[in-house]
Amino acid sequence: MSHDQHDHSHGPFQPDDPPSALAPLEQALRELLIEKGIVSADDVRAAIEDMEGRSPADGARFVARFWSDPRFRAAALADGKAACTQLGIDVSVSPKIVVLENTPRLHHVVVCTLCSCYPRAVLGRPPGWYKSREYRSRTVREPRVVLKEFGTELPADVEIKVVDSTADCRFLVIPVRPKGTEGLAEAELAALVTRDSMIGVSVALPPGR
Repeated sequence: MSHDQHDHSHGPFQPDDPPSALAPLEQALRELLIEKGIVSADDVRAAIEDMEGRSPADGARFVARFWSDPRFRAAALADGKAACTQLGIDVSVSPKIVVLENTPRLHHVVVCTLCSCYPRAVLGRPPGWYKSREYRSRTVREPRVVLKEFGTELPADVEIKVVDSTADCRFLVIPVRPKGTEGLAEAELAALVTRDSMIGVSVALPPGR
C-alpha cells in the first residue's frame, strides 16, 4: 500500500454542499485581498501549493514513529506540535495539536460539532463526510453505530470517547498497533496507518494488506 492511498478511503456520509458551492465567494474574497494589497497573488499561490502538498502520509509517519520509539511517544503525548516539528512536519500555522492514544480498552473518535476543524497540517484536507452535519451530530449521539457504518465494530467492553475539535485545538488519534508488526520498519508500519484511523472512525490495517 503506498502513501497515496491514505487519501482514498471513503465514509458513509455525504457532504452537505457540493465542493464547488463556495468557489465564487472564495474567488471574490481572494481577488479583493489581492486588490487591496493585503496579500499578493504569489502569497495565495504559495499557500495553496503548501496545502495541496499536505497529506495523511505525514500523519502516518508520525504514528509509525510513535509506535516504534518510546521517547518520541512520550514527547508526542506531552506536546503534539513539538513532536511534529521533530519529524520535519511544518505545523507553524496550526493550533495546538493533542495526541490521543487508542488502547485495547479505549477508542477515540474526532468530530467538530460546530464546523470542520481538522489537523490539516498533519492530515491534509478533511474528507467530505467529516464536514457533513450528519457525521458531526450523530457521532456524538451514537458513536458505536456510526463506527459500524464505517465498517468498524469494536467489542462491547471498549469505551468510545468522542472528542470535539475547536479553533484552538486539533486532535490526532494514534490507532492501536496491529498484532504481528513487531519486526516491521517504520516505513512498513506507516503503510498500515490510514487517514480514517487517525480520525478514529477505523483501525489500523493488519500486516500483509
